[in-house]
Amino acid sequence: MSGSGGGVQQHSSASLYVGDLATDVTEALLFEIFNAVGPVASIRVCRDAVSRRSLGYAYVNFHNVGDAERALDTMNFISIRGKPCRIMWSQRDPALRKSGVGNVFVKNLDKTIDHKTLYDTFSMFGNILSCKVAMDEKGESRGYGFVHYALPDAAEKAIEKVDGMVIAEKKVTVAQFIPKEQRQVGPRRFTNVYVQGFSPAWTQDKLKAVFEECGPVDSVHISEDGEKRKFGFCNFPDPDHAARAVDTFNGRDCDGHTLYVARAMKKAERAQYLKEKYEKIKAERSKQFAGVNLYVKFLDDSIDDERLRAEFAKFGEITSVKVMRDANGRSRGFGFVCFKTQEESTRAMAEMNKYTLEKKPLYVALAQRKDQRVLALQKENMHKWRDNGKRNQAVRGRGRGMGGRPQMKPNVYQQGFNPMYGRGFTQPQMPYVQPPMRGSGWGMQNRPPAHTPMIPGNFPPRQQVGYPMPAMNQMPMAAQRGQRAPQQPQRNVNAPPQAAPQQARQPVPARPPRAAPTGGDINTPLTSEMLSSANPSQQKQMIGERIFPKIQHREPKLAGKITGMLLEMDNTELLHLLEDESALMAKINEALAVLNTHATTEAESLKPGME
Repeated sequence: MSGSGGGVQQHSSASLYVGDLATDVTEALLFEIFNAVGPVASIRVCRDAVSRRSLGYAYVNFHNVGDAERALDTMNFISIRGKPCRIMWSQRDPALRKSGVGNVFVKNLDKTIDHKTLYDTFSMFGNILSCKVAMDEKGESRGYGFVHYALPDAAEKAIEKVDGMVIAEKKVTVAQFIPKEQRQVGPRRFTNVYVQGFSPAWTQDKLKAVFEECGPVDSVHISEDGEKRKFGFCNFPDPDHAARAVDTFNGRDCDGHTLYVARAMKKAERAQYLKEKYEKIKAERSKQFAGVNLYVKFLDDSIDDERLRAEFAKFGEITSVKVMRDANGRSRGFGFVCFKTQEESTRAMAEMNKYTLEKKPLYVALAQRKDQRVLALQKENMHKWRDNGKRNQAVRGRGRGMGGRPQMKPNVYQQGFNPMYGRGFTQPQMPYVQPPMRGSGWGMQNRPPAHTPMIPGNFPPRQQVGYPMPAMNQMPMAAQRGQRAPQQPQRNVNAPPQAAPQQARQPVPARPPRAAPTGGDINTPLTSEMLSSANPSQQKQMIGERIFPKIQHREPKLAGKITGMLLEMDNTELLHLLEDESALMAKINEALAVLNTHATTEAESLKPGME
C-alpha cells in the first residue's frame, strides 16, 4: 500500500489481515469478493476453538504482492454483510505493534467520523499500517481513534499538522500513543469529581455554588437514579482544584446530609475497583475468622438458626449462626457456626462431626472460601489419581505376559458401572464348557445359558465341565463329515466308564448363583438400615447401583469415571447426594472440573521439553 508523503513500504508477503467482519462471513464469501482483484491462494476465517464461532477477522493470501496491494488500496473499508471491513498488511511479528512506535492517538472526534474518514484525513502524511475509530457495543463512535504509521517520522508530521485542527466542527487532539501501563506515573491527576449523598432539593446551580469553594467549576451535571437518590458530577479545569474538592467535601455534613465525593471513574474501572475492594474485605474477613468458623452440612429442613445455636452452644461462646436458605426461604441443608476462640471450635468440630441430628449425621469442618475449597479438592484428587496411575503403570509393567502383550485388569468405571458386579469387580470368567458333538444325546434343553449372572464372592469352583473331545479316529464318519449320526440305543448311566469308552460322561450341572446382597430394587430408596446389613464392599455396590443412573442421565460418556470418583466419598455423604439432586449436580460439576484439569495437566506433561 502506498501513501503520499511517506514513501512505499515493500512487503515480501502477500498476506492481508481483514478485520471488523460480521460473524456470518465465511471463507467462500471472502473468496468471491477478493478473487475479483487477483488470484487468491488461501483464505482463513479465525474461529473459536470450542464453539467454532467467527472471531471477526480473517487472513487473505494472494499469489503475488501486487494483487494484495491493489486489494488494500481499493477494498479497504468496503461493506461486507453490513459492516465496513478494515484491511491491513498481516504482521506476523507483534513486536512493531506492541512497541507503539509510529502509533498516534486522536481524541475529541465527532460521532460522524468513521474509519474511512479518519484514514483519508491522515493518509497524506505517510504509509498507514492500521487506522481505527473506537466503537461501543452499539457500533457508535467513542470519540477517539488510533492511526499507526509505518515510519515514526510520518507520525510526528501528523501530530504537528493535525493537533488542534477543527474536524467536523470539533477541535481534535493528536498525540503520541502511550501504553496503558506507562500512563500511571506518579499521583493520578483528574478533573471530574463524583458527588453523592447531597440533599434531594439541591439543583445544579446549588451544587456548582457549593463546590466553587475549591476553585472554578466549568460544568455540573445531576442525574437521578430512580426515585431513591441523586448523584452528580463537577468538572474542574484545574486538577489541583478537583483533588482539593475531594479532600474538602468527602464526609462533610451539608444541609443535614453527609456527602460522598471521589474521583469520577468509568463504569468498567469502577467495577474493577469495587471488585478489588470486596475481595480485600473478604480476604480480611476470612483471615479474621480462620479456625473459628465451622461449616455444618446435612442439616434437616426443620433446623433453623436458633436450633443450630442451641446444639452448638454447649461447646463455648458463639458469635454468629447462620442457616443458608434459598430465594423461597427453604433451608439449603448447610450453615455456619462461628465461635469466639479456636479451642471451642476445635472441640465442637471433633464432637459434632457425624453427630446424628434429626436422623441425619452431620458433617462439620472448618469453613473455607469456595475457591480455596475447589482448589483443595482438585489437588487431593489429582494426587490420588496420580498415585493410582503410577500403581496401574507398575501393574501393567509386571503383568506383561507372552509376546510382550500387557495383561491389564480393566477398570470397571472406565467401561461403565455394572450394577451386576458392583464397584471394583470385572465380569467373571465363566468355566469352560466343551460343546457336545452332534448326536451325543445332549439336547438344547440341557445346555447351560450362554451367560449366567455371577455375584462377586460367589463364583463356582473352576472345574472342567462337559464332554471330553474325542479323538478324530474315534468319531463316527458321519460326525466327521458334519452329518447327523444315527441315534444310539440308550445305555445305563450307572455303568462303569470303561464299559463304554465312546460314551461321554454326564455333565455336572453348574451350581445356581446365590442372591445378590444388594438393596433390592434400585428404584427403592436406600436407607442406613439396609447398608448396615451389608459389608463395606457391598455397601458401595448398593450405592453405586442407584447413583450411576442419575449420573448417566447427566453425563452419559463420563458416567463411569464420575461414579468411581464419587464412591470414594463417605457413605453418609453419598446418601445425602441420593436425596438431594442439587447437591449431586454440584458434585458432578466439581468432578468434571477435576477431570478437565487432569486432562490439561496430562497434555502439558506429554509436550516435549525444550533443549
